Amino acid sequence: MNKIYLFAIILMPLISIQLPALAQTVNGEIRDAETQQPIGFCNIVIVKSTIGAITNRQGKFEITIPQNIPPAKLAVSIVGYVADTIELNAAKFTYQILLQPTRGILNEVVVTGVSKATRVRENPVAIVTISAKAIEQSAENNIIDVLVKNAPGLNAVKTGPNISKPFIRGLGHNRVLTLYDGIRQEGQQWGDEHGIEVDAYNISRAEVVKGPASIMYGSDAVAGVVTLLPAMPANKDENIQGKYFTEYQANNGLAGNGIRLTFSKNHWAYALRGSHRIAKNYTNSIDGRVYNTGFKETNASATVQHFNKGGYSNLNLTLYDNLQGIPDGSRDSLTRKFTKQIDEGDNDDIKDRPIVSDEALNSYRLSALHQHIQHYRVYSNHHYQTGNGDIDFTLALQQNIRREYNHPTVPQQAGMYVRLNTLNYGFRYNASSFLNTEISVGINGMYQNNQNKNATNFPIPDYSLFDAGSYIFAKWKQNKWVISAGARYDLRFLQSGDFYTKKDTVTGFAKQVFSTGIADAYLQFPAFTKTFHGTSLSMGATYQANEHLNVKANVARGYRAPGITEFASNGLDPGAYIIYLGNRNFVPEFSLQEDIGVDIYYKDFSASASIFNNNMQHYIYLSELIDATGNAITDAQGNKTFQYQQAAAQLYGMEMLLNIHPAILKGFTFDNSLSVVYGYNRKKAYKNAGLNGEFLPLIPPLKVLTSINQNIKKISKTLEEINVKIEAEYSGVQNRYLALNNTETATPAYTLFNISTNTKINFSKINTVLFQVQVNNIFEKANQSNLSRLKYFEYYTQAPYNHFGMYNMGRNICVKTILSF
Repeated sequence: MNKIYLFAIILMPLISIQLPALAQTVNGEIRDAETQQPIGFCNIVIVKSTIGAITNRQGKFEITIPQNIPPAKLAVSIVGYVADTIELNAAKFTYQILLQPTRGILNEVVVTGVSKATRVRENPVAIVTISAKAIEQSAENNIIDVLVKNAPGLNAVKTGPNISKPFIRGLGHNRVLTLYDGIRQEGQQWGDEHGIEVDAYNISRAEVVKGPASIMYGSDAVAGVVTLLPAMPANKDENIQGKYFTEYQANNGLAGNGIRLTFSKNHWAYALRGSHRIAKNYTNSIDGRVYNTGFKETNASATVQHFNKGGYSNLNLTLYDNLQGIPDGSRDSLTRKFTKQIDEGDNDDIKDRPIVSDEALNSYRLSALHQHIQHYRVYSNHHYQTGNGDIDFTLALQQNIRREYNHPTVPQQAGMYVRLNTLNYGFRYNASSFLNTEISVGINGMYQNNQNKNATNFPIPDYSLFDAGSYIFAKWKQNKWVISAGARYDLRFLQSGDFYTKKDTVTGFAKQVFSTGIADAYLQFPAFTKTFHGTSLSMGATYQANEHLNVKANVARGYRAPGITEFASNGLDPGAYIIYLGNRNFVPEFSLQEDIGVDIYYKDFSASASIFNNNMQHYIYLSELIDATGNAITDAQGNKTFQYQQAAAQLYGMEMLLNIHPAILKGFTFDNSLSVVYGYNRKKAYKNAGLNGEFLPLIPPLKVLTSINQNIKKISKTLEEINVKIEAEYSGVQNRYLALNNTETATPAYTLFNISTNTKINFSKINTVLFQVQVNNIFEKANQSNLSRLKYFEYYTQAPYNHFGMYNMGRNICVKTILSF
């Protein structure tokens, strides 16, 4: 394995194949048609290619058009403006483009899950884009929470402010594939107690594909894809440019700082980025400060890019380091004050732990019981024109190290310590258009090696995994129709040797042993060799009835191999406080999802609606185990035991958007979104069982988000823009939950109100500063989400005022500044 890594590291800088191509270089500027102000960070894509550019803050751009894609056209788009397509003249080299402002988002160009850049209106797949402006003007606890606010149908399972796992239409964990700059994010994503290992200050754009219609990525994309696109160097003016981020959130004292620096000259571009965030325990009106929910997070990354007339190559490095508290919810039964674990095993009485002091609750100092997550990534992307088509090649190395410290008597001893190495590869060829048809073919996959290190708990074994998949995708466009179809075949090899553990007579903890002849050794994970395979299919169509109405339909079959925990787990995950039990008889999941959607766009309003139905074969889910008396099976620390099950399942629901933006009221918008999903276990034993097994776990309730926004532009030469937004977020009652064995409980409805203001100031011709003040949960509404794991951290059957588990964050005043220079 070490040889493979060394070879890949040496190879990446050398594979920047520079194919000669004659070309035309054009430049220009993009401005607001009403105010004549330049539009910065606007997306420009050469039609029928993946070559693009982004305007700088003065709205200027430069792009090279290869001669092998005549007649060249530029697709220009940015959220908040009507997209436009510009035909290029071979004798003209400079262009001024005027975009009409609007609040519709249906023309946004997307790149996720398709062969080439395309528009939302043309794509039959349900896709939501989140712009850099939307990301920067959102004050949330992490990047996934930002996306949840902007993408109906996307939710998050949470374990405190900095831990959010994306769920799409009721499906999550290994069913949602997260991409970072096109690279699969691989970091023990089966676990609930850690977030996505990315730098939130470095994400300039995001896209969410809902459903298994993206056949580009294979297993683990059965629910959809979340693509996080980092800020990359784009300007070519030979000046150092950058952004500095700083924010403070009063509820948990979150203090964050981040910086981006870019420079470009001749055929080279460079970027350096870094950030640091620290927070203490968050607070609410029911629990006070919630013990052990603080964190310390550090990020760093760098990019070197070489570009020429034929394409580009880049080399990227990222580093993520997070020290994260592990809340367990233990309390004093009378006062409901949080307590802390100081003993272990039989010496630890959950009901007699000492109360956490006010000083510790209000401190940035983390408890000895915490987790340490590190993620390192080195990857290289390459895109070049070849003949009348183009190629993309990607190679990446990732290492994820996860340590969970759960021994108060020996705080330096990790309870769980796993190291996951991943080698990702991918190749795609986009053929030239023929008979109005674009065809793409590709292969991609990964090799993984996971090892347990010096630990005392072993929920999963050591294993090796190899994935390989190939696909073909075609899109035909003529007149009012766009029809796309694709097919993919995947193969996965999973292998593990015998894994023995033994109780250490000195420490009393379990440890891994490497010899079968050791007395009292326990075979915790017998060896296995397993092969999974499956076929994914997708077909859809978009019909543009007129310039105001698009109708879409898509049918997709998705495949997912069982994850390592689902297949082979047998032990305690100390950070999740769950004893996992897998099943080696599991077979892959398959889903068949139908989507029907409609997009409506007018000058004064835009709307979209999408309904879906997803039938799943061999759906894998967790169910709590109970003893003969009906009580949960736990260990001495109260950790519950859950076992994976497999059955048929059905999920269906809808999402709706309505954006009202009257032209007569400049800058005013009234935005509304609605999403709802229902999930049913179709196992015959649970037919008509209702709460006792018929409903699937972790299904989000009805969610409605309404906001009124007023934007005032060009107030003066210095004061460029003021934006005021009032928002109401309604989460409906969830009375369709998995009550079997007390796995879940009912969740009442609640409404949260938020308000924010953004002020953009020009303090020079090229430098700006954005000031933002946002207040979330203005009225300090006590609330619990049914997707919050903290809701279920409860050790008593009775509690004062029936306040069980931990509540979500209370009022939070957020202040953010973004300095562009």
